[in-house]
Amino acid sequence: MESSVVRRSEPAPPSTGPIRTCVGCRARASDSELLRAVVRDETVVPDPRRRLPGRGAWLHPDPVCLRAAERRRAFPRALRVTAALDLAVLTAHIESVAAGGCASRDDPAVDE
Repeated sequence: MESSVVRRSEPAPPSTGPIRTCVGCRARASDSELLRAVVRDETVVPDPRRRLPGRGAWLHPDPVCLRAAERRRAFPRALRVTAALDLAVLTAHIESVAAGGCASRDDPAVDE
């Protein structure tokens, strides 16, 4: 009697957690590589701890991805809001991270 076992030609990739899509470059990546952003009082704020309530948008903590998301108007669509959004807090956080700083400790909007 012959067994009908299906074998993959390549091993399955290791699971590293949920996969999300960057709203800037549209590349898929592990959630640990992306920064979550949420809306608080019509302002998009970073959520590095992933604890703030509400719908989140994910993007690489890279100014290039942030500019692409702004250009594509991706935040209102991803966060499902119709109001104009202020990206100043998120921009400052991403620029700080890109410069090698740690904005999550210094930014009061992140601790809310």
